[in-house]
Amino acid sequence: MEASDMAAKSTPATTGTIVVVGHGMVGQRFLEALAERGVTERARVVVLCEEPRPAYDRVRLTSYFSGNTPDDLSMVADGFMAEHGIELHLDDPAETIDTTTRTVTSRAGLTLTYDTLVLATGSYPFVPPVPGKDAEGCFVYRTIEDLLAIEEYAKTARVGAVVGGGLLGLEAAGALKGLGLETHVVEFAPRLMPVQVDEGGGAALLRTIENMGLSVHTGVGTQEVLAGENGAVSGMALSDGSQLATDLVVFSAGVRPRDQLAREAGLAVGERGGIIVDEQCRTSDPAVFAIGECALASDGRVYGLVAPGYEMAEAVADVIDGGTRSFTGADTSTKLKLLGVDVASFGDAHGAADGCLDVVYSDSRAGVYKKLVVDGEGTLLGGILVGDAESYGTLRALTGSVPPVSPEQLVLPAGAGAPAALGPGALPDEAVICSCHNVTKGTIRRAVTEHSCTTVPEVKKCTKAGTGCGSCVKVLGQLVNAELEASGVEVDKGLCGCFGQTRQELYEIVRALRITSYQKLLDSHGREAARGGNGCEVCKPTVGSIIASLAPTIGASGYVLEGEQAALQDTNDHFLANMQKNGSYSIVPRIPGGEITPEKLIVIGEVARDFGLYTKITGGQRIDMFGARVDQLPQIWARLVDAGFESGHAYGKALRTVKSCVGQTWCRYGVQDSVRMAIDLELRYRGLRSPHKLKSAVSGCQRECAEAQSKDFGVIATANGWNLYVGGNGGATPRHADLLAQDLSDAELVRLIDRFLMFYIRTADRLERTSTWLERIEGGLEHVRDVVVHDSLGICAELESLMADHVAGYRDEWAETLDDPERLLRFVSFVNAPDTPDPTVKFVPERDQVKPDLPLLSIRSLEETLEGAAR
Repeated sequence: MEASDMAAKSTPATTGTIVVVGHGMVGQRFLEALAERGVTERARVVVLCEEPRPAYDRVRLTSYFSGNTPDDLSMVADGFMAEHGIELHLDDPAETIDTTTRTVTSRAGLTLTYDTLVLATGSYPFVPPVPGKDAEGCFVYRTIEDLLAIEEYAKTARVGAVVGGGLLGLEAAGALKGLGLETHVVEFAPRLMPVQVDEGGGAALLRTIENMGLSVHTGVGTQEVLAGENGAVSGMALSDGSQLATDLVVFSAGVRPRDQLAREAGLAVGERGGIIVDEQCRTSDPAVFAIGECALASDGRVYGLVAPGYEMAEAVADVIDGGTRSFTGADTSTKLKLLGVDVASFGDAHGAADGCLDVVYSDSRAGVYKKLVVDGEGTLLGGILVGDAESYGTLRALTGSVPPVSPEQLVLPAGAGAPAALGPGALPDEAVICSCHNVTKGTIRRAVTEHSCTTVPEVKKCTKAGTGCGSCVKVLGQLVNAELEASGVEVDKGLCGCFGQTRQELYEIVRALRITSYQKLLDSHGREAARGGNGCEVCKPTVGSIIASLAPTIGASGYVLEGEQAALQDTNDHFLANMQKNGSYSIVPRIPGGEITPEKLIVIGEVARDFGLYTKITGGQRIDMFGARVDQLPQIWARLVDAGFESGHAYGKALRTVKSCVGQTWCRYGVQDSVRMAIDLELRYRGLRSPHKLKSAVSGCQRECAEAQSKDFGVIATANGWNLYVGGNGGATPRHADLLAQDLSDAELVRLIDRFLMFYIRTADRLERTSTWLERIEGGLEHVRDVVVHDSLGICAELESLMADHVAGYRDEWAETLDDPERLLRFVSFVNAPDTPDPTVKFVPERDQVKPDLPLLSIRSLEETLEGAAR
């Protein structure tokens, strides 16, 4: 049946009753679109919701395991339903539709007569029809209730397996790993995320995920779920004849449109599922629409992403309001962070177009894979980004055009050539910036020039750009500032609402005027309205860090918990320890260069044993201990300090570690003593407060075993001395460090690092890593080289003096704390009951150690919710 033949194109009335079946993300966006057009003022709107809670962000579902509550995930603003007169029935799904009488009957027996019916029933998880799929311990991964059930069952499980290596499958695997389970992923396709990435991208993703400790089985299917005598899951039989022992199985093998309700009502559905709709999302009944994952769009596709669902919702709301908007297809570009790994694909990612060409950059060690697809004329058709998706927003917006630079420059990482710095000016006005809400660059520009928006929040409210997945917010900010500057408007680049100066300017003020008090700085240099106030959560830790960095020079106390300084610190600095997810703290003693004596190892073991701490050797060549109550911290550190340990500053924006290989002392390839150099550097820069954390490494030869080129400053030995690399990052946005200078002597190396670090601390923005700073600062690497190597600004003597002040003024924070009984008084769980430990900090055993015992969030029933509202 052709969509054009389905129904007459008469405009539905905007009065009467609109019934919405389903209240997920797309259903909520439809309600918002109705409200924006004033339809809710002219019509009765009734929503039947199957779940016991209003619409929530299913895209961020896994964030529940990192501390977000169901309320945090809610997509319904407080008072929205009441303000617009929308009737929402929770936990009461539609069960039957009668298109002849235009009625919908709910599970609770409520019968509603509609003038317009909108089906937003979404999709359901596909569970392969394998024997044992219904055994105890089998779950799907779709709703908050699913997560709660998985979390509860995982308490008695040791191994978990996920069937499906797509988007949701990897999300589920991350959740199981976070719950402490040995985790396996079983994917029938030959690679992970087969829809989004190609073979190269899948290989990069596989290596990264396996390095996280997950086991991945690709190219095999699940033949059977095995169960023990008690009926609970005990394993899986795979298609290659092997068996996998597991206690818990999560099926995440794709979704199917929920079209059963429509099918039973006689509406036309596709051969492979999905409610058939025309270009205005009408079904075969002119009074019924379908939007989101339940709909088979006019281009013959079922869209499983939220952005196309939003476009359908907008189209139907417009049609109901008398408009002619249509939906004929959508951009399926995606950018996600799976298990901490950036993965993005856009346009013709797999190169299906005739005559297309691939431009590929691959770094197996860093887990980075980038592929751009172009045609013979250089037009960008699509691409795949794994491990580094920083340029996703710009590249997706350039799709369909010839970029202003070669594609080779677009895939090269910073530090590996001459990367192109494409700003928002390179994008055409028709480029889509926000794919979730289909907002173009031109629309954003007009929000600034025609609607007088001057901030990103104002543009978000005006255009909805950046209110979906959030991947476009960075480009959005660049566009807003560029448009304001082009219009001659002075862009406020102040640190926050309290200070009109940047962090760099505040640093210079504090240094030049020797200001040692945050309150004095605020009262003398803050914005007029902020003077005399208490400041904010942005400027207080920033100024606290500046004062700590300059403390020896300006005559301030270097102890971060001294007087006013204590109130300026972030959560972790308050107790000189990192807070963990159950309210306990970690203890990380410094182990310079990774070198440690047997006697000190024994002390760590005894402390961990006596206090029941979880211990782990980290990638920074240290031993971390987890699970201490706040009141135990002084007792633990007293023993560690007595044994010669110092604070490792894992809690602060400061130097963390200087890794090393064993160097020429032991290694037959080593050409310099990398351990000695690493120890010297770590002891020199320990406690150095900076805009963000600092990491370093020293490799004893070009084999680079210490991975120095992924550090903020890295050192590699040569036959003639040392090569110094700067601006590297191995974290969420990997970046190869740049070579700053080579064949340096010991003294030359230390002198250049002194200058580099103090220049970074002096000029970087708040929470800006050296990698980002090096790319942002005008002139980039060459400017930094001119300043710190060639002294082009004539400030090197000053930079060296600042570092000398730091080295001379260093004191171990924990040793100072233990020496002062007054300072120890803060280490209590309850101020009014200092001898009472926090009863909520609990642990359960795992692999002969402990892990946090995280209580399930209490889920209130509908009756309890209503009773509470009535009270």
